[in-house]
Amino acid sequence: MAVKIRLARYGAKKRPFYRIVVADQRSPRDGRFLEIVGTYDPLKDPVAVNFKQERIDYWLGKGAIPTNTVKNLFKNERV
Repeated sequence: MAVKIRLARYGAKKRPFYRIVVADQRSPRDGRFLEIVGTYDPLKDPVAVNFKQERIDYWLGKGAIPTNTVKNLFKNERV
């Protein structure tokens, strides 16, 4: 079972809000996930990114792979 750290889209039409989740790669984008480890709101100025650092470190230690977008969010926030 490959685990990914990825975005799940929430919010209304044309008003996106994302949760950073840990999920099995076979699950749908907005479907079943293992844990919520943060949020990402692209509409705020500046962009609002919040996450649980210790839980992200835990999942990365277990072999979870962040998607490119999540990897860029972590890099921009100095994770």
